[in-house]
Amino acid sequence: MGMLKEFKEFAMRGSVIDLAVGIVIGSAFQGIVKSLVDDIITPAILTPALKTAHLADLTQLVIPGTAIKYGNFISQIISFIIVAFALFIVIKAINVAKKKAEAKEKAEAPPVGPTQEQLLSEIRDLLKK
Repeated sequence: MGMLKEFKEFAMRGSVIDLAVGIVIGSAFQGIVKSLVDDIITPAILTPALKTAHLADLTQLVIPGTAIKYGNFISQIISFIIVAFALFIVIKAINVAKKKAEAKEKAEAPPVGPTQEQLLSEIRDLLKK
């Protein structure tokens, strides 16, 4: 029974739930990026190259006589670059927000008073007088 309780505590920890949410959001984002690459970037930017090769989309780019689909690979590279750039922007924004919060905390920090030793020294000096 103790192992079941430990598992429940583990599964309900905030980091595990955050990870699960991140995976779900990431898989949804993958669909958006795939659509962006396949439906917008490829037709807009690569259409002249594809028309020259007499192809409809990148997935039809293959090495003749083989099953190697380098067009699909190119599409995946474009998708990866978009995802990596989006994550870079998000993390950069988070870091900027953290720095602003830290600067605000430092600015709002109460002034540091005298230490206990300094106060005791002052009392001692006053008693000597």
